[in-house]
Amino acid sequence: MADLEKMTEAEAANRLMRLAREIRRHDAAYHDRDSPEISDADYDALVAENRAIEAKFPHLVREDSPSRRVGHTPSSPLSKVTHARPMLSLDNAFEAGDVRDFVGRVRRFLKLEPDAAVMLTAEPKIDGLSCSLRYEGGALVLAATRGDGSVGEDVTANARTIADIPKEIAGAPDVLEVRGEVYMSTADFAALNARQEKAGEKIFANPRNAAAGSFRQKDAEVTRARPLRFFAHGWGEISQLPCDTQSGMVAWLKDKGFPVDPMFTTCEGAEAALAHYDAIQAARPDLGYEIDGVVYKVDRLDWQERLGQVARAPRWALAHKFPAEQAETVLEAIDVQVGRTGKLTPVGRLKPIGVGGVIVSNVTLHNFDEIDRLGVRPGDKVRVQRAGDVIPQIVDNLSPHEGRAPYPRPDHCPVCESEARSEEGEVDIRCEGGLICPAQRYERLKHFVSRGAMDVDGLGEKSIAEFLELGWIEKPSDIFTLHEHREALMAREGWKETSVDKMLAAVDARRGFDAARFLFGLGIRHVGAVTARDLMKAFGTVEALMDVARSDGALTELTNVDGVGEVVAQAVIDFFHEPHNVEEVTRLIERARPAAYVVETVDSDWAGKTIVFTGKLEAVSRDEAKAQAERLGAKAAGSVSSKTDLLVAGPGAGSKLKRAQELGVRTMTEEEWLAEVAKA
Repeated sequence: MADLEKMTEAEAANRLMRLAREIRRHDAAYHDRDSPEISDADYDALVAENRAIEAKFPHLVREDSPSRRVGHTPSSPLSKVTHARPMLSLDNAFEAGDVRDFVGRVRRFLKLEPDAAVMLTAEPKIDGLSCSLRYEGGALVLAATRGDGSVGEDVTANARTIADIPKEIAGAPDVLEVRGEVYMSTADFAALNARQEKAGEKIFANPRNAAAGSFRQKDAEVTRARPLRFFAHGWGEISQLPCDTQSGMVAWLKDKGFPVDPMFTTCEGAEAALAHYDAIQAARPDLGYEIDGVVYKVDRLDWQERLGQVARAPRWALAHKFPAEQAETVLEAIDVQVGRTGKLTPVGRLKPIGVGGVIVSNVTLHNFDEIDRLGVRPGDKVRVQRAGDVIPQIVDNLSPHEGRAPYPRPDHCPVCESEARSEEGEVDIRCEGGLICPAQRYERLKHFVSRGAMDVDGLGEKSIAEFLELGWIEKPSDIFTLHEHREALMAREGWKETSVDKMLAAVDARRGFDAARFLFGLGIRHVGAVTARDLMKAFGTVEALMDVARSDGALTELTNVDGVGEVVAQAVIDFFHEPHNVEEVTRLIERARPAAYVVETVDSDWAGKTIVFTGKLEAVSRDEAKAQAERLGAKAAGSVSSKTDLLVAGPGAGSKLKRAQELGVRTMTEEEWLAEVAKA
């Protein structure tokens, strides 16, 4: 953390802006992608720094400040909750005979007569996220996910944001645990994904994933902004049962304000249950929410008690799953789509056909190996399958295809006509167009201005999307011509003279920036920040690297660089093999004027040593610390091993510090390291 006593107001405002952006980015990595980039301790340090600066400069608190969010985002994962009664899973049925067998087992276990009536309840099996709601004295005190059935996650604050979930219940038992499914309607799911796409954010694969990702949040305000719903279907711990049947309890829950599925009903015996299964399956396309089967339960609660459970499933309930839905149609064409990373994906265009109440006209073919496996060609009759919310796929080719030549694999990108190829051992074919391929523009531009690369304040994902739509930028080099659109930009909603000039000044300030960051920003496959530095240490300038990559002995010369193997070397060669990329990089060099990469070393005791930095460095950035190590002749590594000579540990150091201690590696604090740097 910077010295607050010496921090100026301008420095504070700038740091708060960066902290808001960084904390928001880490929230997204943790919540939406389930792939945190830093430790909880490092995240805590960012939040603490934000809070300290705001305390000293309260008039600078931003609208998007992390401290302004209702239900402040915790700095640790969701706390664990042990269920008072386990949340059991259900045995599955796939055939009508399985349901008849289930009723027969109930009769035998309870020693009923063969023709004795067995009343069941039947209801749609919602494809959502199981949730338990605990009420004490009629007030909601705890909400938990199912977890592993015994231990779930505390999502109480999130549950309070869902309108379908009552916060208070009049006339409830002292303890009442209501169980049900949190879900998202298909219409709300489509609208959410449309908003996510427009904002350049994560697209959810299906309503269930969207519901789970939205509900299992540390920040309740994220959940509040998502359109989640709830259906009650049962209960856990309860101090006093008001009814003696499952159907009576569900009616009681409905009377207490809990939504229950409108297709819930009672059925006498297996045949009536199967008839309702057919009715639910027929209504499935019009329900407005995803289901994947029907759940049957023995209606009498005293019978449920007697039946008990086997392992982790009750004997008194059964989930009757829907079969995968199939239909036959004609494959009219195979198109090739180019993804944001350059991956070429074949997509089958079908003669439209109804599958499970949904009109299907497109199917994924995954990759060209899948086309070979199926042996499909345009004009073939095919069998298509749609299982629940899974993307439709071809499961069988019904046309004779013996002796036909393989379907041609593309060797050029259908969008930009650059070469397309797959690496050895890989199935995917990728466009090598890189910087100039329209299909990859957004992701490439976003990467180029990212923190580890060009790092332009005020030029984020939304701005890039806006400028792309306006046609002001198409390639990274266009960023340096944005000043030509100054007047037009100030006239647009959300932009003011101050913000425009600040952004343009930030762009100009990046002219002459570090060559290694420039190389990293080009987005060459397999060339990360460390590899970019290794290459620039070896060649000094991007121009020199480009010349080597285009020479006859490129592979040998590149693999001679410490840390560069054949895969990386070939990726660099492929990138600079494309004339489009060479033209764009040349144009970028003219406009950005990246400085030659020079590592000035001094004589020190650390020459030839390997140093690892971990934890939250407060006085210098991680990049600056690594540069300091290089200046002293040392190598900055990312992981601790027996070859590590020193570990510099800041606050929040975790597994790396423990590993260093186990190996007997020397450790220092950041303050001690800076003293070493000062001595050199």
